[in-house]
Amino acid sequence: MKLKPLKHNEDCPQFYTATIKDWKMLLRPEKYKVIIIESLQYLVKAERVIIYGYVIMDNHIHIIWKPTKLYSLKHTQLSFMKFTAQRIKRDLETNHKEVLKYFLVEAKDRTYQFWKRNPLCVDLYSDKIIEQKLKYIHENPVKANMSITEGGYKFSSASFYLEKEDCFDFVSDYRREEINCW
Repeated sequence: MKLKPLKHNEDCPQFYTATIKDWKMLLRPEKYKVIIIESLQYLVKAERVIIYGYVIMDNHIHIIWKPTKLYSLKHTQLSFMKFTAQRIKRDLETNHKEVLKYFLVEAKDRTYQFWKRNPLCVDLYSDKIIEQKLKYIHENPVKANMSITEGGYKFSSASFYLEKEDCFDFVSDYRREEINCW
């Protein structure tokens, strides 16, 4: 018997992981992390998503987010991936042409590919699971020796939850939100 995949519940937060193609360290320069931050800020300001947590590593990102009633999460994800890839590509074409060749692909729909296809998307059906995922993403920079403490890493929501400080001003506390999927 073939099992049908579960349909995404648009009221649920989702754990989203996007990886750079071939796990290359494309996001190591801070300017590319800033592109991700600016895109997340735009998505929140445009009321496309509510973001509960995130971390931007050198070769992947994790986000805990939920769509608003205005946009589907799938559409927002595709827009986010396309926009960030275009901004990074533009910078590479101008400033780092030698790096661009590592992302060359022979695809019908694109010349370059930065994000690995099919990002991981997991619905989060309880506060306990959200807390587990937040702990996981906030520990990422420490485990990767990018920071001594969780709150000490600039490109993460850890300081928001530990010290109530959001230097990029787009994270919402999931504990203060009404989430209707559980």
